[in-house]
Amino acid sequence: MEDDLPTEYDVIVVGTGMTESVVAAAASRIGKRVLHLDSNEYYGGLWASFNFEGLQKWMEDCIHPVKPTEEVSAVARDGETLIKAGNQFSTVSNIEETWYIAEELADSQQATSFSKNNGDEQGEKVGDTDDVKLAESDETEKEKEKENDAEKAEAEDGKPAITEPWSQTKLKKEYRKFNLDLAPKLLFARGSLVELLISSNIARYAEFRSVTRVLTWLDGHLEPVPCSRADVFATRHVTVVEKRMLMKLLTVCMEYEHSSNEFEGFEDKPFSEYLKSKKLTPNLLHYVLYAIAMATDTTPCMEGVARTQRFLNSLGRYGNTPFLWPMYGSGEIPQCFCRLCAVFGGLYHLKRAAEALIVTDGQGSVSACRGIVSDGRRLESHHLVLGVGYAPPQFLQAAPPGGLSRGIFITDRSILLADKESLTLLQFPPVDGSSEPVTVIEVGPSTNACPPGMYVVHMTCKQQTTAREDLKTVVAKLLHTDSITNSADSSAQSPNKKQSEDGEGEEVGDTAKCEPVKPQVLWSLYFNCPETSKCDFTANIPAKVYLCSGPDLDLDFEYAVTEAKAIFSKMYPDSEFLPRAPDPEEILLEGEESAPGPIFEGDCAKAENDGHKTEDGDSDQTKGEEAE
Repeated sequence: MEDDLPTEYDVIVVGTGMTESVVAAAASRIGKRVLHLDSNEYYGGLWASFNFEGLQKWMEDCIHPVKPTEEVSAVARDGETLIKAGNQFSTVSNIEETWYIAEELADSQQATSFSKNNGDEQGEKVGDTDDVKLAESDETEKEKEKENDAEKAEAEDGKPAITEPWSQTKLKKEYRKFNLDLAPKLLFARGSLVELLISSNIARYAEFRSVTRVLTWLDGHLEPVPCSRADVFATRHVTVVEKRMLMKLLTVCMEYEHSSNEFEGFEDKPFSEYLKSKKLTPNLLHYVLYAIAMATDTTPCMEGVARTQRFLNSLGRYGNTPFLWPMYGSGEIPQCFCRLCAVFGGLYHLKRAAEALIVTDGQGSVSACRGIVSDGRRLESHHLVLGVGYAPPQFLQAAPPGGLSRGIFITDRSILLADKESLTLLQFPPVDGSSEPVTVIEVGPSTNACPPGMYVVHMTCKQQTTAREDLKTVVAKLLHTDSITNSADSSAQSPNKKQSEDGEGEEVGDTAKCEPVKPQVLWSLYFNCPETSKCDFTANIPAKVYLCSGPDLDLDFEYAVTEAKAIFSKMYPDSEFLPRAPDPEEILLEGEESAPGPIFEGDCAKAENDGHKTEDGDSDQTKGEEAE
């Protein structure tokens, strides 16, 4: 088939990661000719979300990456050099996949059901808003009722529903119902990304759910973190005196201004020292430092204050916590920007790579990029935006200074069961000699992350060794990872155990407190990937080339949005970044009048004469005459 792509563009973007997609949308929105390529058959790169089968294919591509073509078509002209592009899959390492359940169930196991308390309701539906679309729960609830009556039905005595054990075969048959993230991210309700989605009108392409609870690990067990004023005064885990101390401290952080003397003397000290100076109890210090500021013992004071402010500023906009989670996974967010780019004329071509960059020799001047070679063709552009995974090795002075350790776990229940399904954030503090916190995000069926009867737990931390090694302490404390391939009703799946809201296990029908029942892991995946947000993308890079970093360690998309704005301002300093896109009904076609066209003439609504009938039978024309 003959390639009919144009050969000249204003901007060529290679890679559909978050930063690249935002830049592509911004350039297309102001009328620039944009070509957006990705060698993958999916959007997102290391930001992508996959169903279960797609994730298996991604792992295979990472373990056995396709070697790039050794020879590149000779399309260079005099004074130009071809520089081979990089291979994104070579950056992912230490991939470990583990099954904890049998491939097939024995006949005796198929006849034996076990209990699972999965919560019979969805994550919190958030109050009305005209800004960001939050997923409606009614439709999904009806669908879940049809598909999963057994899981949701509970007897009046509180006993959980009875379901069949999971096997590998059964789980794989449900592969389309999974949306598993390579880089799970939340959105602060008043963060830069939410504001950008609203101001640009891109929010119409996405749906979100409110994170319903924030947990912390304190004194060897999980505890809910009081976020709002109501939570603070309702919690049983904080004394009356502590509640007053906490509210006073949060008010100081919220109302802090640079002219204040409140933090004088602590500018060069850790945030933890400031908190200790306020005579906080160990419990309060833990809540503020690890759960609200999401900081560490070494976080600078003013950074800790800024983190606390960001948390508090986002409270109350869309729910009881400051956070939103994208329906179908974080990988939906880059695709929203790709949709806008396409609406305004951007061209997309998946499964098409950039084999090489065309760069001027730069003798006597700075070298500059003139375009790329793709499928043996020369494609020219004024600007080239390149995901770091596709960057030639010589563009990066050194290896990334750090990496991410990731863990994805499919489990049979929540890490802390409650009356209804929860969408959970847990910032696990450094424990047992570890110096790094671990971000834990748990999502359930109501987010379309997994089938009913399951949960997905994401863990992310700074890489020290391998992902499995870095996460093993937190995994051991939160999850049950013994193999259950030989028993369908192991202790981890015991029908006689349930969890109370505070995380303590109870015997059903008995008030005696027991150890909390950990979720049974059915399947897990560990991997490491580079953290490139700290890389120097200015040295050794030709003019007109802009490198975009991959996923970073932060909880949200803040860095990617900031990076995209900076790249766009370098390319088009005098243009507005992502102005609001009109709604379809606001678009006027050139040469057409703005007056409405004829209505659909059904049996119940026909046009009379030149006027349209209104609900009471009078035509618009008649009403106008009466008004005169």
